[in-house]
Amino acid sequence: MTLRIYSTLSRAMEPLLPLEPGHVRMYVCGMTVYDLCHLGHARAMVAFDVVQRWLKSSGLRVTYVRNVTDIDDKIIRRALENGETIRALTDRMVDALHQDADALGIERPTHEPRATEFVSQMLDLIGTLAQKGLAYQSPNGDVNYAVRKFAGYGKLSGKSLDELRAGERVAVLDGKDDPLDFVLWKTAKPSEPDDAKWNSGYGMGRPGWHIECSAMCREMLGETFDIHGGGADLQFPHHENEIAQSEGASGKPLASIWMHNGFVTRDNEKMSKSLGNFFTIRDILARFDAETVRFFIIRAHYRSALNYSDVHLDDARNSLKRLYTALTLVTPAPIAVIDWLNPFAARFKAAMDEDFGTPEAVAVLFDLASEVNKTGSAELGGLLRALGGCIGLLQGDAKLFLQAGAGLDDASIGVLIAQRAAAKAARNFAEADRIRQELAAQGIVLKDSASGTTWESVQ
Repeated sequence: MTLRIYSTLSRAMEPLLPLEPGHVRMYVCGMTVYDLCHLGHARAMVAFDVVQRWLKSSGLRVTYVRNVTDIDDKIIRRALENGETIRALTDRMVDALHQDADALGIERPTHEPRATEFVSQMLDLIGTLAQKGLAYQSPNGDVNYAVRKFAGYGKLSGKSLDELRAGERVAVLDGKDDPLDFVLWKTAKPSEPDDAKWNSGYGMGRPGWHIECSAMCREMLGETFDIHGGGADLQFPHHENEIAQSEGASGKPLASIWMHNGFVTRDNEKMSKSLGNFFTIRDILARFDAETVRFFIIRAHYRSALNYSDVHLDDARNSLKRLYTALTLVTPAPIAVIDWLNPFAARFKAAMDEDFGTPEAVAVLFDLASEVNKTGSAELGGLLRALGGCIGLLQGDAKLFLQAGAGLDDASIGVLIAQRAAAKAARNFAEADRIRQELAAQGIVLKDSASGTTWESVQ
């Protein structure tokens, strides 16, 4: 069976037919690193981690690029508020991102380009668009994209230019020819720090957000690649604008398949920083072990909305315990290569090959766990662990997982210890004490020494 993926562009299931046989090239829009990652970011990272893992399990070579946006209005504003350089802020936030992702069992992408490392490529791309009449410089120095000159604008989001004319109720500002036009290069403001400015043929300035991804994916993967992904909130305008820029410059399709993961909601309202109703990954890992959080995300289909609540996470924990309980009843036989003709494995594969159908795949794991409970088969126990590994589950010590109860796992404790160390380094001793007390409430006692911090459980 050929792996099929729902493409947002065609609004249909599409077979994955790599442009280079046996090799999938995938670009996913990453985080803007001005603050800690929240559960919405975790949802996207886990979703595309599952994609990467399953492609590899299917015998494909994967080049996975997930970018870092490390220059942006919010980053500049936060660095100024903190009294630190942009690089100091973004390095710190990238380190935190990696700690959170590692705790959740997310494999690193093949490449993780930072926008500030590709400014010359962005300027080259802007120059190509200008030569083709798709970009122009405004009197204020900004360079804008001329949306109405790109015939395919709106094909990803399904928005027509007539529908988008609603934006014209706002007067044309900053010298744009049309309210729909978007910025490719922002002229520098006197109030902005020197590390937020680059010299160019358009004067001192910095790239717009959309051009960053067009330049990075083109440089890392070529003018056309197999999969472009990101959160549903990026479909418009970010990904629509990426298409306009990239295809306007090359005349070729940017990606064969477009994937978008669904929102995380709280009380059925989208979780976001702007609404102030979000939880950071660290907030959640302080209360639930990392594998439970990963399982909570995976057991919902990546395109569906994921509604957060402690009740749902408690249920995820209890469900995961059922799977691990089966693994305590046998010594799982090591499986180097999965026999996909096995009925359980075949069902699992069929589910994953149909748009990464993790809810159905997880159901297979529960059926397999029931069979392990009935038969005590070490071979089936090994298959349960191996299939779980295809989506990043069930790789821990089963007895230790069950003994931990509702407590924290090693990865979650490590994240909190690192967070406490960062707070101490910043002389935020109140926060460091809060984390120590939070761990103590979970039965985790910290011991500081000259060589670092260790911990032990007193539960």
